[in-house]
Amino acid sequence: MPTATRNAQGRTARIGFALIGVLLIAVNLRVSFVSVGPVLANISGDLGLSSAAAGFLTGLPLIAFAVFSPVAPGFASRMGLDRALWMSLLFLASGIVLRSLPVPGFIWAGTALIGLAIAFLNVLVPSLVKRDFPAKVSRVTGSYTATQAAFAAMGAAVVVPVAQTSPAGWRLALGIWVGLALIAMAVLLPWLRRHGSRTVTTKPEGSYRSPWASALGWQVTAFMGLQSIAFYVLMAWLPTIEQSRGVSATTAGIHLSVFLLISVFASLMAGGILHRGSDQRLVSSASGAAMLVTFLGLALAPDLTLLWVVLGAIGCGSLIVIALSLFSLRTVNYPQAASLSGMAQSVGYGLAAVGPVMFGGLRDVSGDWTLPLLVTAGIMAVLAFMGVLAGRDRVISGSV
Repeated sequence: MPTATRNAQGRTARIGFALIGVLLIAVNLRVSFVSVGPVLANISGDLGLSSAAAGFLTGLPLIAFAVFSPVAPGFASRMGLDRALWMSLLFLASGIVLRSLPVPGFIWAGTALIGLAIAFLNVLVPSLVKRDFPAKVSRVTGSYTATQAAFAAMGAAVVVPVAQTSPAGWRLALGIWVGLALIAMAVLLPWLRRHGSRTVTTKPEGSYRSPWASALGWQVTAFMGLQSIAFYVLMAWLPTIEQSRGVSATTAGIHLSVFLLISVFASLMAGGILHRGSDQRLVSSASGAAMLVTFLGLALAPDLTLLWVVLGAIGCGSLIVIALSLFSLRTVNYPQAASLSGMAQSVGYGLAAVGPVMFGGLRDVSGDWTLPLLVTAGIMAVLAFMGVLAGRDRVISGSV
């Protein structure tokens, strides 16, 4: 076989394995987090948690995302990107096991460890995509975002039946997701052994400007944070809003499932069209405008709720792919992509944690849902504007 043919086959195999690795990591990014909500009442009843404590338990991963995201680039720099990803999966598996053990306090320690692990994975996967798929950033990002959304929807559907049919109840329902982490670790281990010396610092790509000191870095960060508010406000409050307007709990649940399912296809669609133009301004601002219309519609035309659910799913599914792609598209190399990812996700998840609380507070002050929905619509207008700024065909300077 000619050397050129062997080299081409080797490159194809490496790219294929790298894509499998990205998708295996993606299946772990959300399912262990979103599976808590459906069994939260069981957990609270079993452990005697107050409503405030139960709310803190669901919010703890978001707090961990905000706190630990800036640490991830330094962790990857010391460990190497591949080792850092594998170690993060190990942290995730350990956290899932701890959370499910019937030992006092372990549910809190396990949940915090899960938050740390997912924070690291969230930050480092865009850097991995930048390194291994520099010409296919948007497509690969759309694929892994859709994958994590699909498994999150599956987890939300499976966790309650498992909890109801197993003597171990919610502990088994939450613990089964360790299998996904272990599968990813096992498949990636041979690759890690072959490429363990491939680190962020072994072959430096030159110095790079910190995104914390860049206007473009802050524009991407604002875009990430504002789109996070949209998603987590809808996840936290959409079923409650619908039920307060006479929609049955079953129908509200179906609407949420529709939202998650459509967002999967929206993510794939966004990944396929991001590179169609010279920049990403149109798709970024249009997706932000879709969320503006969604919240205005929920406030002013509640009889068309299903329409706003569909539009919101398209907007949210597209926005997360755009935001994650911008970490690579606006940087000069993958260490800088990791740095921007850590910055944007730290601020973004901080806003994600605050957004639903602010939304509920405005509901308490005003007595109905109109004011919080209109205020959030105003925030979405800012998101659409940030899409114009962050979507320009520019990169953060490569110089210090």
